[in-house]
Amino acid sequence: MTTLTKRNRRVEAPVESWSSAEEKEDRRDVNSDEEKDTDSKSLRLTLMEEILLLGLKDKEGYTSFWNDSISSGLRGCLLVELTLRGRIYLEPQSTRKRKLLDRKVLFKSAAPTGDVLLDEALKHIKNTEPPENVASWIELLTGETWNPLKLNFQIRNVRERLAKNLVEKGVLTTEKQNFLLFDMTTHPLTESNEKERLVQRLQDSLLDRWTNDSRRMSHRMLALIVLAHASDVLENVLMSLPDDRYEIASTRSRRLLEADPDQESAKVMTPAEEMIWAVLAAFNKS
Repeated sequence: MTTLTKRNRRVEAPVESWSSAEEKEDRRDVNSDEEKDTDSKSLRLTLMEEILLLGLKDKEGYTSFWNDSISSGLRGCLLVELTLRGRIYLEPQSTRKRKLLDRKVLFKSAAPTGDVLLDEALKHIKNTEPPENVASWIELLTGETWNPLKLNFQIRNVRERLAKNLVEKGVLTTEKQNFLLFDMTTHPLTESNEKERLVQRLQDSLLDRWTNDSRRMSHRMLALIVLAHASDVLENVLMSLPDDRYEIASTRSRRLLEADPDQESAKVMTPAEEMIWAVLAAFNKS
C-alpha cells in the first residue's frame, strides 16, 4: 500500500444486547449516511463493488498488476459493510482502554444481507470461537494464514465475483483478452456515468464538502476514503483534478489517514466508525 505523494507534474459505544429502539435508531443512521453519499441517479453498490470499480482500468477491464493491496483492501470492505448493515461490531471498550486491534469482532445478527460475499464472510465470523480481531479477519479472509486449519476462511475469487455483479448491474461488460501465453477474462467499463459519479463524490468530500472533522463526515464516505487508501486506489480518484485542487485534496486525505486510529475511535459513538478506524489501524500495522 502506498501513500499519496506531492505531485510534481500534471498527470456508538456498542453493547452486545441493544434495545429495539436503539436498533431502529442505528438503522436510521446508516440509511441517512447512505442517502447523503448516493446520487439519486446512482445504483446502490456495495463498498467492495465501489473499490473494485475505482481500481479497474476503464478500457482494459482489469486492475493494475502492480497493485498488491486491493485483495486485502476488499476484505476490509467486507468487515465495514457488515458493520454498516448491523451484522457485526467490535467488542465493547473496557475500563482498561484496549487498542482497536486488541478488541475482537463480534457477531450480532444472522439476517441475510442479500449479497453472497457478505453472507459468506458473516457465516465465518458467526461460527468462529474464540472470536478474532480485525487484522486477523482481514488475513483470514484473504487467505494469508500459516494455520492450515483456517485456510477454509479464505473467500476466493472476490474480484471476479464482484466484477460479475457489476456486469449484472450494467456497469461493466465481459471480454476475453490474449496476453501472449494465456487468455484472461476482463471487464471493461460500459457505464462510465456510474464511475464518474463515484469519483466526483469522493473528490467533493475532500474539496467542496470537506468538514475538517471525520465525525461530521458520513460513515460511508469516511469508509470509502479509508478503504480506497488501503486498496491503493485513492490516487486514481484524485489524478484528474487540476494541480491546485489536487494538492488541497491530497493534503486533506493525508491529514485524515495519518490520524491515530485509536485516538480517533475514542471520540466516536457508533460501531461503524469504530470498525472503520480499526480497519485503518490494521492496514497501518501491515
